[in-house]
Amino acid sequence: MKAHITLPEAVSLVITSMVGVGVFTSVGFQLLGLPSAFPILMLWVVGGVVSFCGALCYAELVAMIPRSGGEYHLLREAYHPIIGFLAGWISMTAGFAAPISSISMVFGKYVHGLGIPFDPKLVAAFLILFIASVYLGNLRMGGRFLTATTLLKVLLILTFLGGAVLISQGQSASLTPRHGDLELIASADFAASLVYVMFAYLGWNGAAYVAGEIRNPQHVVPRALISGILIVMTLYISLNAVFLWRAPWTLMRGKEEAALIAAKAIFGETGGWFMGALIAFGLVSTVAGFTLAGSRVSQRIGQDFSGAGFLGRVNGYGSPWVAVTLQSTLALIMLFSGTFDQVTNYMMSQVTLCSMLAVLAVIVMRRRLPLAERPFRVPLYPLPAVIYLLISAWMLVFWVKARPVETALGLLTLIAGAAIYLITAATSKQVSAPEER
Repeated sequence: MKAHITLPEAVSLVITSMVGVGVFTSVGFQLLGLPSAFPILMLWVVGGVVSFCGALCYAELVAMIPRSGGEYHLLREAYHPIIGFLAGWISMTAGFAAPISSISMVFGKYVHGLGIPFDPKLVAAFLILFIASVYLGNLRMGGRFLTATTLLKVLLILTFLGGAVLISQGQSASLTPRHGDLELIASADFAASLVYVMFAYLGWNGAAYVAGEIRNPQHVVPRALISGILIVMTLYISLNAVFLWRAPWTLMRGKEEAALIAAKAIFGETGGWFMGALIAFGLVSTVAGFTLAGSRVSQRIGQDFSGAGFLGRVNGYGSPWVAVTLQSTLALIMLFSGTFDQVTNYMMSQVTLCSMLAVLAVIVMRRRLPLAERPFRVPLYPLPAVIYLLISAWMLVFWVKARPVETALGLLTLIAGAAIYLITAATSKQVSAPEER
């Protein structure tokens, strides 16, 4: 497949894969256990640092073996084909279909809240189908659509931030450290809140899934991952600072719609409508980013296993139409079979585990192939990998204990994936796809 994705489009994919609903809903729940601004802002700093450490590790791996497929390709090369296949299976289901479904649900609710009288799930289904149609067409136009919607989303957020500073009607709370903040940062409430912050940072590895379609991926992918995370980290900290600075904490505390409450407090009733529109519009590019990245996983599986070769088929535009259709169909199934909370919790432990294995692969590959060419090398190795693995392991343990039912569903997904791998491997010849140019 011809490389058509440029650096701005790769950065857009990273940004739009992260900026979804998490940053607009977390602060209300964080205020329940952390009644101080500074510890909450530190949550977003810590989450950004951990994601940055993960991005450095992915950047080394993708620069070393620049093919599309994300964890499927990386874990296949670092460990064993079955590990890669299971990672790809998880990506197709929990990693992309689940968030596409849950984000589309939220989109439908916000559109309904803006006064458009359609059933939220039907609106969500329309969004999934619309984005699929975009990526079944011209690939270059799809990239431009992603860049344009991401840029507009960032501009809308910056407009909101600027308005909060210049024309706010809200309060003016202190964001500086105060007595007792260190105890809060060391508390269990801080640790528990970090799980939801990391959910908001999910998607930082977006460019890794389309590496084979990026021009000069050895250099562009690391730059896209690093710059995208730094931009999002800045936006996240700034948004939460504004929420805490200008909005009444008593009204936001424990509320999922904290961003809407903050917008009304800052700008009046019009602000609530504006924030709802901002979030709804922003979710369009997020679904687009997940659809683009997710479809490349199943396409890569189709290229590596002849028995699943149909997944790699492309149409006249060069788009992997079977992979895009499958990704969107799985999302539609989840949309009409679960709630937002069920779908979101189902995905977390599986996605975290795959990311941990990919980061660990940096250490594995350094030991296995110490002399291999590495256009990008993790600075301060192995510190970034260790930081990411320790924080992620803690989150995984916490999540498994807190969500045993969703964890069990995740295990069933893995078992199903293993069965599909055995059938596929037994009935087809495994091949390596030609390198994309």
